[in-house]
Parts: sequence; structure tokens; C-alpha cells
Amino acid sequence: MIRHCVWVKFRSDVGSDERASIYADLAALKDRVPGLERASFGANVSPEGLGQGFADGFTMDFADAGARDAYLVHSDHQAAGARLVAAAEGGLAGILVFDIEV
Repeated sequence: MIRHCVWVKFRSDVGSDERASIYADLAALKDRVPGLERASFGANVSPEGLGQGFADGFTMDFADAGARDAYLVHSDHQAAGARLVAAAEGGLAGILVFDIEV
């Protein structure tokens, strides 16, 4: 399984309703992308203070690397991803992606 981890620094003018709507768009991909098994979204709740400004994030679990790769080029992912990038501080600079095999 591949766990796709995405950390986000949202622009200060992106409120909680807009964040929830962005996450809803991404969560809806579970019904459209084969092999996308689970998605979790939320704010950083770590007490360590090491988030480096990444206050929000999500993870998506894929059956395997092939499913993750198909997701990356899927047109619905491209649209949801563009919305996320537009809401992030500095565009792509406000997003960190890290995939791990679990």
C-alpha cells in the first residue's frame, strides 16, 4: 500500500468552509479513482510545534503504486489539485507531498 501524505499551508484568507469544501472535493475522488482506499483530512494537532507552518493536511491510501500513479494523472485529481494549489500560500510552495510504502 502507498500512503500519499500532503501537508498544506493555506493562504490566510482561505477560511474553514473553503478548506472543508476543498477536502470534500478530494474525498469524492475515492468514488472515482480505482485503488484509492481511504482518505483522511484535518488540521495539525501535534503538540510538538514542528509543523513549519504546515497547519493542515491529508493522507490517501492507495492499493499500490500503480493506483497512486493512475490517481496522479486522473482528470478529477488534476482539477481538485489545482483548486488546492490555488488556495495554498505561494501556490506549490505551500504544499509538501511525501509518499511512503506501508
